[in-house]
Amino acid sequence: MAPKWRELADRLAERIRSGEYAPGQQLPHIRTLVDAGEGSKATVHAAYKALEAEGLVTSSRGHGTTVRPQTPLKRIGIDRYDKVKWRDGDEVAFIADRVASGRGFRRGEQTQSISRIVAPPVVAAAHSLPPDSEVYARARLVKEGEQPTHTLTSYYRPEHVEGTRLVDPTPGPAGRGGGFRVLYDAGYEIDHMREELFARVATPEEVKLLQLPSGEPVVELHRTTYTADGTVVEFAIGVHAASRFAWRYDFQVPDSGQGKQEGK
Repeated sequence: MAPKWRELADRLAERIRSGEYAPGQQLPHIRTLVDAGEGSKATVHAAYKALEAEGLVTSSRGHGTTVRPQTPLKRIGIDRYDKVKWRDGDEVAFIADRVASGRGFRRGEQTQSISRIVAPPVVAAAHSLPPDSEVYARARLVKEGEQPTHTLTSYYRPEHVEGTRLVDPTPGPAGRGGGFRVLYDAGYEIDHMREELFARVATPEEVKLLQLPSGEPVVELHRTTYTADGTVVEFAIGVHAASRFAWRYDFQVPDSGQGKQEGK
């Protein structure tokens, strides 16, 4: 038999999912549920902590326990990198996500810093650089309104980006079409990518930067961008608040046996 706090948490979770408790609505005060016979103060407190750990509510001093919005941004897959968006238009990848989610982008929702640093080991490996090589790091914090959604730091070889807008610290996208358009104009047309995703516990610095509620994990993205001849022109590391994104990938199913059958 489940403990009383778990039973209460499950009942409250069902009310949240059914819409009885709407996003942004405050749950009853602990004392209210105690007086209603839902359990002791410790039982209700444990149930609320469980709901918070499951990402259904947030708790803060002075504001009580509030139902979290459950409308994450749709982070679309390969379509977000469609060349027609950045080569022939004005759209950059993270704005494509917002368009897919029915939202827009306002000035000030991306901040950034540019620095020339010694490449961390994972960056040097991605770029096939020897230890102690320098790279440019273009670090961005992206928000939706006042709410941070993710960070993204792109690392470039100096010879690829020196003198371009990618080393310009002006806040916001790197001009029309963003960074991929800058690389294209510099003679480095992107051809294919590899994306790797890792779920993990957030660091204290990430909790503060992304304004994460207690217990929320992050999804770390590693993106390697290649030209047709296999040159790596960008290696990026993103840290995404797990509950603020829904990840979607559409792709053709490979059939590596097709050629073998035709060749018989």
